[in-house]
Amino acid sequence: MFNFTLPGTGSRFCDGISRRNLLRVGSTGMLAGLSLPQLLAAEDSGLAGRVARAKACIFIFLEGGPPHQDMWDPKPEAPSEIRGPFATIPTSVPGTFFTEHCSHCAQLAHKFTVVRSHSHADNGHMTGYYYVMTGRKPTFPDGEHPIPTNELFPSLGSWVSRELGPRGRIPAYINMPHPMSAGGPGFLGAEYAPFVIEADPSQPDFEVKDLSAVAGLSTLRQAQRQRLLAGLEEKKRRGGRAAAMTTYYQKATDLMASPEARQAFHIQSEPVELRESYGMTQIGQCALLGRRLIEAGCRFVGIDAPGWDVHFNCFPSLKEDLIPPADKAFAALITDLEQRGLLAETLVVMMGEMGRTPRVNAQAGRDHWSMAQSILFAGGGVKPGQVIGATDAQAAAPTGDPISVADLLKTVHTILGIDSDKAFPDPLGRPVPIVGGGRVIPGLLTT
Repeated sequence: MFNFTLPGTGSRFCDGISRRNLLRVGSTGMLAGLSLPQLLAAEDSGLAGRVARAKACIFIFLEGGPPHQDMWDPKPEAPSEIRGPFATIPTSVPGTFFTEHCSHCAQLAHKFTVVRSHSHADNGHMTGYYYVMTGRKPTFPDGEHPIPTNELFPSLGSWVSRELGPRGRIPAYINMPHPMSAGGPGFLGAEYAPFVIEADPSQPDFEVKDLSAVAGLSTLRQAQRQRLLAGLEEKKRRGGRAAAMTTYYQKATDLMASPEARQAFHIQSEPVELRESYGMTQIGQCALLGRRLIEAGCRFVGIDAPGWDVHFNCFPSLKEDLIPPADKAFAALITDLEQRGLLAETLVVMMGEMGRTPRVNAQAGRDHWSMAQSILFAGGGVKPGQVIGATDAQAAAPTGDPISVADLLKTVHTILGIDSDKAFPDPLGRPVPIVGGGRVIPGLLTT
């Protein structure tokens, strides 16, 4: 939904800062005004002559930092304080092993690729999230207010929305089940902000309330109101926040008038067996809804899955509440996409803003560790059944050439057929490339 204030409830990180005390989607970029989006919309999309391996992306973000050594990069020969308590199991790729709670992904390891050598130097939650989503190193301390809202640099999803545009009546860029904290449009403006489904699709009463007509308001009166508003807007062009609100209002009314949108959001129409294969969890049902939205024409679905900040007594929650739902959701998603003939044209990525410390701490948890983490890639021209890169015996650092944030972002853009070297003017007129440097991850894509 197009909201602007967020309650201070929800999970908290280790520093005690609430996850979502920030302006909602679209507030980002308002300081730059909205003349720039219209200017950019008139430009060539930059896709001419570029080969798009995928039409869309589902980006699952395990917010807080998933422990790579307890999931996709186990170290069974290491001491227990490094190894952790989980057993190691073989996967469908000979010589590749995951931990026992990644059993669904282990059975399908031949259908996706794990990059074990992603590494960067930002150990903060909000700053790391911002870095991964924008490719720009943050200039603010982690945990400081306001939480990053991309007042300048656009996020990955907003760039995809800008460059690819919508397919049909579904928004090009969607977040769920709440905003990605660094997922805003920056200087691109409100036109490229995400539509946020702020509801849990695993709940029986799930609905996207923004698609419902106002009670007691007839279709005729609604049309009359829209004509009146259009007349007022025509007489007085607005800028700043007022113009952004006009953009949100138009997006919302377009969705309300779209039967395709209502059908895409109606997850209850899926067979019970299929829903259960994803898991009746928030991340599982978000993944299923993400597939429905991609199928209906969305370009970039960002799924924000919190809870991974595991500093204290982490292994029971990893075993019961965190790893199995993520494992099941990812495996079901790539299986479902493949069975529908959509995997080849849909890129699926699962990662967090960091990994966790090699050594289990005195509170039986793992702390922040951005020097090493694993990323899962599937579909969209990704060569499956691989492990790219490796970490040392303690899962502390890559043993070879590390994969950077810029590499990650350039790879996603390249798969989607976007020229990541393309530059746009920021509010001061300075040229800003979509991604600052980087390379396509070596060996990840089919030739």
